[in-house]
Amino acid sequence: MEQFLYHDFSTFLRQQFGCKVQKISVDAGFTCPNRDGTKGRGGCTYCNNQTFRPEYCRKEKTVREQLEEGCVFFSRKYPDMKYLAYFQSYTNTYDALPALQERYEQALLFKDVVGIVIATRPDCMPDALLDYLQELSQRTFLLVEYGIETTDDATLLRVNRGHTYADTVDAVCRTAERGIRVGGHVILGLPGETRRQIIRQAEELSRLPLSILKLHQLQLIKGTRMAEEFASNPELFHLYDVDEYIDLVVDYVEHLRPDMVVERFASQSPKELLIAPDWGLKNYELVEKIKKRMKERGSFQGKAWH
Repeated sequence: MEQFLYHDFSTFLRQQFGCKVQKISVDAGFTCPNRDGTKGRGGCTYCNNQTFRPEYCRKEKTVREQLEEGCVFFSRKYPDMKYLAYFQSYTNTYDALPALQERYEQALLFKDVVGIVIATRPDCMPDALLDYLQELSQRTFLLVEYGIETTDDATLLRVNRGHTYADTVDAVCRTAERGIRVGGHVILGLPGETRRQIIRQAEELSRLPLSILKLHQLQLIKGTRMAEEFASNPELFHLYDVDEYIDLVVDYVEHLRPDMVVERFASQSPKELLIAPDWGLKNYELVEKIKKRMKERGSFQGKAWH
């Protein structure tokens, strides 16, 4: 029997659906309170939505059109695949409730879509929307993914996030209390955070009722304020080389709650937008290196969790 290393997302989906399932990104035309002036302007200092938006994912197209093009792209390789509509761009709970319901329900009408994933901010989850999402979760697969980014309020302020960690705790707990699956997204290596702080973050997040966690390395992207900050003061940043990052991830996963699903370890931005770090690896190659390091160290998820 192969040694247990960590709970991976693809296995989790197979257990849920009994078949291969792929997320299809959807841009439903939302904005963000940190861009339109409600919380701030300009967005988070690291953010450029072009880094993770596929070519077919454009707000000028309807939700159905984007799903159709996404399915064509993936079904060439896996004709029997099922899909999760992934509302990914900007803040996907930031609109009037009827407009949100219309977009979510449109996605669920599409053939072979077996559920939805909603990416949002922890300060954009009103109770009225939770009432609807609670009902929705009882008739389809639903995952609400919060952009947590860090547990440190000083860092959240520094990157112009526009919310506190207390907002994260509140949103995650209120969502989980409704019986809704809750995911989180964090960025490892944000400016000013030490390795010890990052590992402590894993312990802190493990106390929350999170089902799924997504890890990304800090990337400096062209066109962002953080890129300008790096150009002016590179000494304020610590960009992990690949071996150092692998060891950081292994330590982080050891401190995670053993039952949490780890969706991913890193992000891969388009080369034309990426300033640094450029590891020259595909995501699957990095995953294999992380697994290899875990085996070498006798490591597994939750090994150092108390």
